[in-house]
Amino acid sequence: MSLDTVKVASESPNTVQPYKELGLKEDEYQRIKNILGRRPTSSELAMYSVMWSEHCSYKSSKVHLKQFGEKAPKSDALLVGIGENAGVVDIGQGYAVTFKVESHNHPSFVEPYQGAATGVGGIVRDILTMGARPIAVMDPLRFGKADAPDTRRVLPGVVAGIGGYGNCLGLPNIGGEIVFDETYAGNPLVNALCVGVMRHEDIKLAKAHGVGNLVVLFGAKTGGDGIGGVSVLASETFNDAKPTKRPSVQVGDPFAEKVLIECCLEIFKADLVVGIQDLGGAGLSCATSELASAGSGGMNIQLEKVPLRDPSLSPEEILMSESQERMCAIVEPSKIDHFLKICKKWDVTATVIGEVTNGERLNITWKGELIVDVPPRTVAHEGPVYNRPIAKPEYLNNLKPVSAKLPESDSDIKRDFLELIASPNIADKSWVTSQYDKYVQGNTVLAYPEDSGVIRIDDKTNLGVAISTDANARWSYLNPYEGAKLALAESCRNIATTGAKPLAVTNCLNFGSPEDPGVMWQFSETVRGLADACLELGLPVTGGNVSFYNQTGEVAILPTPVIGVLGVTQDVSKRTPIGFNKHDLDIFIFGKTDTNLSGSEWAHLKGEIGDAAPKSDLELESRLVKLLLESQSLFESAHDLSNGGLAASLTESVLAKQIGAEIKLNEAALNLFSETPGRVLITVDPKNSKLIHDLADKYQIEITTLGKTGGSALKINEIYIPLQELSDAFTQTFPKLFG
Repeated sequence: MSLDTVKVASESPNTVQPYKELGLKEDEYQRIKNILGRRPTSSELAMYSVMWSEHCSYKSSKVHLKQFGEKAPKSDALLVGIGENAGVVDIGQGYAVTFKVESHNHPSFVEPYQGAATGVGGIVRDILTMGARPIAVMDPLRFGKADAPDTRRVLPGVVAGIGGYGNCLGLPNIGGEIVFDETYAGNPLVNALCVGVMRHEDIKLAKAHGVGNLVVLFGAKTGGDGIGGVSVLASETFNDAKPTKRPSVQVGDPFAEKVLIECCLEIFKADLVVGIQDLGGAGLSCATSELASAGSGGMNIQLEKVPLRDPSLSPEEILMSESQERMCAIVEPSKIDHFLKICKKWDVTATVIGEVTNGERLNITWKGELIVDVPPRTVAHEGPVYNRPIAKPEYLNNLKPVSAKLPESDSDIKRDFLELIASPNIADKSWVTSQYDKYVQGNTVLAYPEDSGVIRIDDKTNLGVAISTDANARWSYLNPYEGAKLALAESCRNIATTGAKPLAVTNCLNFGSPEDPGVMWQFSETVRGLADACLELGLPVTGGNVSFYNQTGEVAILPTPVIGVLGVTQDVSKRTPIGFNKHDLDIFIFGKTDTNLSGSEWAHLKGEIGDAAPKSDLELESRLVKLLLESQSLFESAHDLSNGGLAASLTESVLAKQIGAEIKLNEAALNLFSETPGRVLITVDPKNSKLIHDLADKYQIEITTLGKTGGSALKINEIYIPLQELSDAFTQTFPKLFG
């Protein structure tokens, strides 16, 4: 096939092009022709198709996401906000921390191991490009029913991919979530979070400034894996009724990424780059257009200089490839020799492929022939923006209250208790987390099953950060506005129970097809709720990700806004764990329990969801966080009450150190199974109990005395559950399901 150059395109306006096959709609294709004043070349068409995909352009979500800027609270901690590869916040002592959560959902269904592995690799490179050393990862995961045959294919592959890649990088995996629901069948959610640390002066941005500066591609050679990968794959639903784009999933090499990380950090230390961008979704199309667009606006690229591991690749394929472990840097000519020397030291392939120009065009040539001549902003930032139709879904008119009756007898309560803690959503996840290295690097202070992961930043001062991710998709299904608020509040509580102060927010918003007005209503309400909640709590959104098209045919996933919160603690040695660690401690609950069981795991086990999510009370949540931080020194343990309610929290607390408890409860079943937000289970030394009551009064938080720690059983009124029986129910579910 002859090369489709700009000259050829100008002289052949009627050439038929496969724009629909590449995911472009007819009006989008016409818009490209209007921008260029001609038909696009096949290379230009490839670039626009991947960059205007839903995954890369946010064309259905932009009109809503702008609320995060419009409603942004004032924050002295925010150093870099939305728009860069990741947000950056000041944590004191000259340190800055960057963190972000993204999705790799669709590739993980097609090829679980590589899909999950490259999801970890991609988010790690996003953090690296900010100038930070990646220090930890987390993985919020969701799958179809636990006993479904395809779950037994997808989950072990995903877990192995996360563990295999992260462990090879030497990054501790300090938390996340694992949730099962039938709506995720065929649409697993594999969200990956990474956190990195740097000094303030080390922050890097993705900008191509400086006429005459060189464009350097370094890292792995470009191959055919992932051509159109996440950019196309994540922009279409899986539908059995028609052919679906399932391009090859990216293939990761964690050892190459580890070397690339160290190479980058040495380059950063020597101050050798003006700007830097990783090659993730949309590959070189994204890196070149975004760097040029964010910089001076002009760039010349000689595409034939790109190092290839597959020499048969066409220019279009090179531009679309999403091969992993690749970076693009802007380097001053005077520093290029030093840059290349460091790359050679680390055995990292590095090639100058172009330069920054003073024009306003991104020009790409292939063996001397011009194949791309575009305004880069039209590729990277000025794509289509849709204000899609929104309609409240019909299902909300047909919801019914939870009809199942709470158990009354001791034997029935015990039965439901043991059934609840053995359910896959509540049961011990050690089968999964044991495949992850939690403590590599030696700075992990808390990890699963704690409320949040805690990492030491400075070993002299004990400065550290805590990170938590949360989402109750059932509450978001019932009321997406409140669901988003409640997810943020829960994540903040999880941060505060460990002793850290919430500081900033990232999010990964997972939804069905944006072409469904009901899904767009769920999404718009979620964004509105999260933006309102962040404003009220004074927490800036630093960045995140939207994942649409998580649906098979007409069945969309539950709306799943995964909310990540980062907090700072001045002394990680004083962190508070969830486990009961001594006998004869007083046990209390902060917060009031209500009667609403909608969206709870107990109701789910009864085959119901209910009719109304709890209403968030962010003013109360704010007071609770302040109470937790002020009284932390008095706690022996602290544990947020959320999924599974008091039953789950008690189980985790007593089994942590094999120390039982004896408690008294009025309306035992309700208090055990309710998931009322704004509650925390704590233990304190009896000598500090009055102080705890005084502090609760100060912050106007209800406090209830439950009982004492001790013994070898969990005794609730007259219900007696030996710790061994409790442990058997809690720990055997995953080994039975997955071997």
